[in-house]
Amino acid sequence: MSLQRFGQEEAQRFKWIQSEKEGRDLGDQAIKLWVLQHWNGFLRQRWIEHLQGKTCWIELQKEDFGLLQRRFRTSPLINAILDRLKVLKENLDIILWAQDVFSRSEMQDVLDILEELDVNSCRIRCEFDPKKELAGGSKQWAELFRESGFPEASPRS
Repeated sequence: MSLQRFGQEEAQRFKWIQSEKEGRDLGDQAIKLWVLQHWNGFLRQRWIEHLQGKTCWIELQKEDFGLLQRRFRTSPLINAILDRLKVLKENLDIILWAQDVFSRSEMQDVLDILEELDVNSCRIRCEFDPKKELAGGSKQWAELFRESGFPEASPRS
């Protein structure tokens, strides 16, 4: 299956729901908002499905499909690490958490697991993101960020 295609379908569902709530067609604005708010979480969940061997996503490493069953089936640490990855924690977050929880030898196991999982390898750009077509420039982006609840970025000096 294709992450891009499935993601686009999810974004279209989001667009439909948001348009229904607003009582008008929100168009590409809703797609942009979905990408902004949901793409990273969507991608992380699909990556975990791939590692679990549930769904093979063509954009992800073929050799990683089912990796959890092949490599970490007996690991007492993998579920705790996966729980954090599922809520979009990054390597550093997990390392800092693990330092407070695990022994030195377990800590090395955590590092080995993180290295083998390689969360950074699953960072894939959303190819259907219409932001490149946004004609209004940074002013329109600032408005989109405000509407989505993100704090406005301060200008760089």
